[in-house]
Amino acid sequence: MHGLLRRGLRVIGVALRGAPRPFAVGVGGAALFAVATVAASLVLGWVTDEVLLPQFEAGETDAAALTLAALVIIGVGLVKATGVLGRRLGAYLAQFQLQAMYRQRVTRQYLRLPLRWHRRHPTGELLSNANADVESAFFVAAPLPMAMGASILLVLTAGLLVVTDPALAAIGFSVGPLLIFANWFYQRRMRYAATVAQQARADVSEVAHESFDGALVVKTMGREQAEAERFRGISEDLRDKMIRVGRLRAFFDPVIEALPNIAILLVLFVGAYRVRAGALTPGDLVLFAYLFRLVALPMRVFGWLLGELPRAVVGWDRVSRVLDETGEMVYGRAPAEGEGGAATQLDEVRFRHPAPERGDLAGPDATTPRHRTAAAGSGPRAGGSAVATADRDGGSSHGHDGPPADETDQQRRGIESVSFDVPAGRTIALVGATGSGKSTVASLLVRLFDPDHGSITFDGRELSELDRDQLAANVAIVFQEAFLFDDTVRDNITLGLDLPDADVEAAARLAQAHGFITELEHGYDTPVGERGATLSGGQRQRIALARAIVRKPRLLVLDDATSAVDPSVESDILRGLADSDLPSTVIVVAYRKGSIALADEVVFLREGQVAARGSHEQLLEEEPSYADLVTAYERDAAERDAMAAGQDTRGIGP
Repeated sequence: MHGLLRRGLRVIGVALRGAPRPFAVGVGGAALFAVATVAASLVLGWVTDEVLLPQFEAGETDAAALTLAALVIIGVGLVKATGVLGRRLGAYLAQFQLQAMYRQRVTRQYLRLPLRWHRRHPTGELLSNANADVESAFFVAAPLPMAMGASILLVLTAGLLVVTDPALAAIGFSVGPLLIFANWFYQRRMRYAATVAQQARADVSEVAHESFDGALVVKTMGREQAEAERFRGISEDLRDKMIRVGRLRAFFDPVIEALPNIAILLVLFVGAYRVRAGALTPGDLVLFAYLFRLVALPMRVFGWLLGELPRAVVGWDRVSRVLDETGEMVYGRAPAEGEGGAATQLDEVRFRHPAPERGDLAGPDATTPRHRTAAAGSGPRAGGSAVATADRDGGSSHGHDGPPADETDQQRRGIESVSFDVPAGRTIALVGATGSGKSTVASLLVRLFDPDHGSITFDGRELSELDRDQLAANVAIVFQEAFLFDDTVRDNITLGLDLPDADVEAAARLAQAHGFITELEHGYDTPVGERGATLSGGQRQRIALARAIVRKPRLLVLDDATSAVDPSVESDILRGLADSDLPSTVIVVAYRKGSIALADEVVFLREGQVAARGSHEQLLEEEPSYADLVTAYERDAAERDAMAAGQDTRGIGP
């Protein structure tokens, strides 16, 4: 209880520092309401003793006295209404301002943290941190001004109660220990219930994200019912946990409401005898009953505030774990600008993909086993991503997911001691079997990750020495999974840059995209839908390529970025890049023999290391494993043709 209260007060302190002006308005309104409420009790006592009772005793009414009494009561009521308005306005302004502020802070932190960190945390967890957890952390802001005003009200009314009748005050205040015990009992049980409920919210978000992102796989494999059942199971788990929270609140709230009312009845019962004995006047009893009713209000408000603390503490713990994360990539201030393509070199680079850390943002008490029953291939990896980095090299196609936790160190190792240089303006093809490290190298070249060992240089400077904006402006990567925003073709190419139409069209022509773009209903102003749903995979890839080309990078990395286009179109793209005046050094992750042959040189990777380097023709002659790899498709096609013709396929080779 004490630990929770201390942490809750820390969250309240964060809230007060985060929105001081709205809280000042709210607390000012609450203080005005408290003073006006105490004044109303004094007015009621005065009206009872000085206006109503004398007129009852005289048997006649005094219109002037009644009018004055009514005006005073109305005036006090208007002051109270003004206080309520200020209190609620300030409270909700503070709450919504804090939620907006911390959503932005969490999002900025996501952008600052390296991709390595994102790979360790599931998307649903991150969505929950930025939304449900932030909301929970600052729900406490709503009752806070009222609780502060209630403190003022409590002090004023307690003083008046003691002055009016110390004996009745002692009877009324005897309910305090019962309220303290009820709060202690509630907080002990609510903390764990709130923690597991918040984690269940994150689990629901994660499963929903997986299902939406993997919609194509779910539908094409007929897994709709299985996904519905999976979501039903985790939703019912959230329902059960929220019902448990609701049951605790359902027990606590009536107790907090009942105890002050019982005390009021006891005070009225004892007070009536004291009036009969002449120890109190009727006006004093009315004043006392009204004052004690005011004391009951702060008790309820404090109960409301304490009721929000467990959820606020849990939400803040989950949010602060994100905000306190370190490991942000550090950038230097060196420029990356220059003339022509950039010379690039990798020197004994080693990198191992991070393992996921499931539930590490859930809090120390969270125990939420994950029941995953989706079909193979369903989930977020099916839909593509804006940052598809290492789907073929032991990582994931999503920037925020990593390999399963039970993968061996060998399976997720990435690359081991890769060294090669790329002369300025040259085109290099990275070739290798699945898992050899090609995409890992591509991601390292644009500094999506920093190597665990070794160095990567850009025009002789370490990538970590380059200015962040300079690096982004002069280095570009195009992934196999092309991500398009729900916007027009033009805006997907420019991504907010103010570029001439001629430059946009030239980039589209170089990417072999101008032809199909002009055939769209509105040309470059045609909306492409969510993730470019209205376009084919090859069209999306070409728009993504145009997006990179229009920036005229000095280093252009194509991570199998033309896999969805026809081989002839791919050859046209690569030839166009070579013949254009684009000031780029080009590194291509390639599979097709025709595309590889267009490169100036080939770097052949095997098991995370450079196995050979040279021209395509040279490697075909000198490296049997390379020849087997790049001619595999042609060999398989020849075997199929031979089998179809009824020929003996033995002896067919590269």
